[in-house]
Amino acid sequence: MAKVTRTTGRGTKKRTTDTKKKSTFSGDSYKEYQAAKKKAAGNRSVTTGRGTGRRKLSSIPDPKPRASSKGKARVTGRGTAKRKSKG
Repeated sequence: MAKVTRTTGRGTKKRTTDTKKKSTFSGDSYKEYQAAKKKAAGNRSVTTGRGTGRRKLSSIPDPKPRASSKGKARVTGRGTAKRKSKG
């Protein structure tokens, strides 16, 4: 595929990547990765709230699918206009 130059950081770095590589932090592949990490964690606990609470990693809920925005109003133009979303 094509080579793409991506700007990273605060515009201080440039990186050339190939477009055929898929992002590893989105989509179904990342959900599978999350599930595998959650299963590997087992009954480990993490501390929360400045060390005052504990939570088991296995009790963290699975991510919910994103709600559809089809037909809802989308604000455009610095908040001065809106249009219906196509979905």
